[in-house]
Amino acid sequence: MPQVLGNTNGLAPHAHRTLERIYRRKVPLDAITTPELTRALADASKETGRQVGALVGRNGEVEQVVVGDTSKLMLPDIGRLRAAEGRLRGLRLVHTHLFGEELSRDDIVDLVRLRLDMMFAILLTPEGEPRSFHYAYNVPPAPRSKQADAPRVPPYRTVGPVLVGRLDVNFGALIRSLEDEFGRIVKALRENEAKDGRAILVHVAEKTKPDSMLHADERLRELAELARTAGVDVVDTILQVRDKLDPRHVLGKGKLDEVVLRAAELDARTLIFDHDLSPSQASSISARTELKIIDRTQLILDIFAQHAETSDGKLQVELAQLKYALPRLGQKDDSLSRLTGGIGGRGPGETKLEIGRRRARERVSHLESQLKRLSQDRQQRRKRRARASIPIVSIVGYTNAGKSTLLNTLTGADVIAENKLFATLDPRSRRLRFPEEREVVVTDTVGFIRDLPPDLFTAFRATFEEVADANLLLHVVDASDPAAEQHIRTTEELLAELDLASIPRILVYNKIDRVDPDRRRQLSLRRGDVAFVSAIEPQSTKPLLEMMARLLRDRWAESALYPTYSVEAEERNELVEA
Repeated sequence: MPQVLGNTNGLAPHAHRTLERIYRRKVPLDAITTPELTRALADASKETGRQVGALVGRNGEVEQVVVGDTSKLMLPDIGRLRAAEGRLRGLRLVHTHLFGEELSRDDIVDLVRLRLDMMFAILLTPEGEPRSFHYAYNVPPAPRSKQADAPRVPPYRTVGPVLVGRLDVNFGALIRSLEDEFGRIVKALRENEAKDGRAILVHVAEKTKPDSMLHADERLRELAELARTAGVDVVDTILQVRDKLDPRHVLGKGKLDEVVLRAAELDARTLIFDHDLSPSQASSISARTELKIIDRTQLILDIFAQHAETSDGKLQVELAQLKYALPRLGQKDDSLSRLTGGIGGRGPGETKLEIGRRRARERVSHLESQLKRLSQDRQQRRKRRARASIPIVSIVGYTNAGKSTLLNTLTGADVIAENKLFATLDPRSRRLRFPEEREVVVTDTVGFIRDLPPDLFTAFRATFEEVADANLLLHVVDASDPAAEQHIRTTEELLAELDLASIPRILVYNKIDRVDPDRRRQLSLRRGDVAFVSAIEPQSTKPLLEMMARLLRDRWAESALYPTYSVEAEERNELVEA
């Protein structure tokens, strides 16, 4: 006899037999339930004083009998059969409500989360007799309105109360028509979407951390930019304020249930958290939501995997991916089992994420030795530059501040410069020729970002060695970004962590053409070497070049007389040489 699941503690042997007899009931495909099944469930609830449910397959068999408490059922793990896109689970839950109450929020969440065929409640009288029915079923996502204030359309439909004896629904025909409609709409929706589908962004601000509260909107905006760079279609953002993060689900349980319903409503398949999730948190959230779960570190790793071009960069990304995956390899986490494709699973490390811990550690050791050898090669190149007495200028700053664009404008280069985060991962060096045959090597570096994942920081530390030998840093800031000051602090902190704080630098406010006059005046009050440029306009870089020439005087003087830089000299000499 199949086992009765759920809250069976304290049940008498006779109650167990009553529950087991429910497995004998058969339900034809054209009916939601039968009078016999309804009576059997009502009798079992009357005897146990608890909710009782039957998961019924489309073949008419009762596949599982579940016992809850007086107000809810906890459904068992029912696997993922048939729950593919455009299809429902192939199971309906027929269960009792002891106090005549309508479908609960937990009922609706389970319906949507598990993609059940139907959630059907038998409303009992105080005497335990079936009085009426309430039921709900999933419906295809409604057409997406472009109006921000458009009313929300829930991803399910409820019906009831329907009196006993008045239920007249052809269940099989209803499900067939729903799946046909699901398949048609889902196919149409997927045609023009990003390949990683639709995602909801999640951030939890903690009351005990004022910085978290103050910058919550900015963090969500940056997370949205990261998602866009990774090729994800962001359909909604969720911000919750709590005293502290929930240790298991980050969000509160009620809020997480809201997210499940919102994801179904918007046909979103991924949740992206602006937090680094522990393996157990990722597993718990995935089990609760049936959605793909990505954290901030995983998202950044995915972007790096997409943008790594050189063998050096690919090795560094793979190393970071493996270090991130190592503690998660033993977790039965659905979000990780899908890392071999799509967001969070691209790049040279994508086939390594499911290997055993021992082989993964061996691979980490191998990659670290390869990166050490490449680091030695770069050190030799830097020594050759040093012997040639050529000054080195490194461009640093927050990601997407315009560093690559500035390199192109100063040197006439054509390195990739996109309006995306982390468009540059591999250092790019070009010559910049000043008047009187003076030249420097200008190096573009990977952008910084707040809370840079430690494994990624460690993997790319060798890349930052290029900056260590610089004679001058150009700290580029997007002047038009509302979080510009925060970006400056983040960059300064990372430079200090890399022991680069002592290198002379120029603070370069880029995109100054997008800044209003009041903001420009405010920025001009900043002390130190400050330049204002629009990297897409070569003429705007003249003051910056004069400042660079002045600060590089000592370096040039080691091998020759210092060349005076002026606009007149520029007119007589070629300014840049690719």
